[in-house]
Amino acid sequence: MTTVTKTVKFDAAHILTNHQGLCKNLHGHTYRVDVSVVGDESRDMVIDFKELKNLATEVICEKFDHAFIYNTASAGECEIAAVVEKNGMRTVAIPFRSTAENLAKYFHELLAPRIAAPSQIASVRVWETADSCAEYRA
Repeated sequence: MTTVTKTVKFDAAHILTNHQGLCKNLHGHTYRVDVSVVGDESRDMVIDFKELKNLATEVICEKFDHAFIYNTASAGECEIAAVVEKNGMRTVAIPFRSTAENLAKYFHELLAPRIAAPSQIASVRVWETADSCAEYRA
């Protein structure tokens, strides 16, 4: 099998409610997302890089860039989101904590059905910082 990877980036804010460290506070990241697609070696192209970039940009960046990502299960995060929205700013509601691990799985789930067979998503890696990432493989 051959794997190709495309990287996209977006900036967003979030909170990790009930976290004991500094990430319990409102803060932001320049997220880097590596989307890897695997395909049959008999094909000369697993997926066109431009197609993969456009897909990742549409599914991830257009929704999450410069938004406040919040967990709908957290009353505190919902309160903050309401204020953000009231002031005309972007939010993204998700039903789970916005950890890199959870975002990697979520992005994988959003992208997987959009990749044409016989190629498929091999993994999604979400970087919160230059040296810290989480990777999800189905």
